[in-house]
Amino acid sequence: MGSELILTPFMACPFLIRMYKLSFVFSKKGYMKYIGHLDLMRLFMRAMRRAELPLKMSEGFSPRPKISFKRALKLGVESDCEEGSIVLRIPVSIEDFIIKLQKQLPEGIEIKHVERNFS
Repeated sequence: MGSELILTPFMACPFLIRMYKLSFVFSKKGYMKYIGHLDLMRLFMRAMRRAELPLKMSEGFSPRPKISFKRALKLGVESDCEEGSIVLRIPVSIEDFIIKLQKQLPEGIEIKHVERNFS
């Protein structure tokens, strides 16, 4: 009873505190230029969920995937170089990320480039 070792979840699973961040560049063309910023966020969240990517969720009362875009594009404007980032629970290869996500995205949105920013 004197010296018992108690493991917390972080000690038992050290990978829980790691963050696997992927930054990606995508294009928004055709009819997708008429989709607003909030709808675009929702579109990516649903596509990533359908692609079964291991999304890191925010903590709190209503958890959401940790996804962000650098800037909001005006409605009706096409772009070849929109930037976003997503945080994953476990690492995923760049090729798998592109293939799985692109299958779930509608025509007019294309993933151009992905890079890792693991901490």
